[in-house]
Amino acid sequence: MTYEEILRELASLPPEGQEKAAEFISTLREYYAREDSASGHRRVDFGSLGFFGMWRDRADMQDSSKWLRKHRELEWVK
Repeated sequence: MTYEEILRELASLPPEGQEKAAEFISTLREYYAREDSASGHRRVDFGSLGFFGMWRDRADMQDSSKWLRKHRELEWVK
């Protein structure tokens, strides 16, 4: 995907979606900036990420195993 395509896709999102995309980009920037020089590993506190828990209020996601099973059946069993 080119930068122009990314910008078009971003512009086509509603304001809330654009805000989420900006949060995700910020998270990625932080992720790649935090490099532990001793081990070469990147450390991320997932609880502090902007998108962490974004589906917590969705009723259909209360039982994630059930949700996943349902969608696998829809896609895999034909």
